[in-house]
Amino acid sequence: MTSPALALLPSPLLGPRVWADVADRLRTAGADVVVARTAGTTPAEVLASALADLPEDRPLALVPHSNAGLYVPALAAERRVTACVFVDAALPEATGPTRTAPPGMRDQLATLAGDDDGLLPPWTEWWSDSDLAGLFPDPATRAEVVAEQPRLPLSYFDTVVPSPPWSHLRCAYLAFGTTYGAEAARAREAGWPVSTLPGRHLHMLVDPVGVAVEVVGLLP
Repeated sequence: MTSPALALLPSPLLGPRVWADVADRLRTAGADVVVARTAGTTPAEVLASALADLPEDRPLALVPHSNAGLYVPALAAERRVTACVFVDAALPEATGPTRTAPPGMRDQLATLAGDDDGLLPPWTEWWSDSDLAGLFPDPATRAEVVAEQPRLPLSYFDTVVPSPPWSHLRCAYLAFGTTYGAEAARAREAGWPVSTLPGRHLHMLVDPVGVAVEVVGLLP
């Protein structure tokens, strides 16, 4: 049986650089790895971007980070997805469309949007310096990640992502610390394998070897 290719999906708020180091470790270990882009200002554009990078000729195991987790059902409907490891990621609704942001978060983001163009600042500018402390392993990596960040319109967070049936997928969850504790708890309740690494939301940049090992170990 052919092992699935590992499809690493960054948040639409970031770029593929966040997964580059983990991808290198996985390839060194012999894995077939794809780092997909998730670019766009609407869910339809994000889906099209990811699908353009996801091969159609082999089975895939999706490895989404953060907001990219919401796109798993729609991607699985278009590709031969056999498994998914959510990494510090949002989870889609079990059925029906999924909001790109809960109402409380959307209201907070509205305070950041530009009055003239409705664009949000890049993701790293949503937070204070103290919030970002320890998020990156070094200034060079931070600069590379920052350079890839898009500016999404606030309207992106007024939309929904389609969630076709996805309960057939074999899934697991990898949390970094407790930020996505509710999602990890939901995964446990569903009977998924769940693991937690102490760390921040971009822990794959700080410990790519450890994250690569956990992802492979969690693959159903």
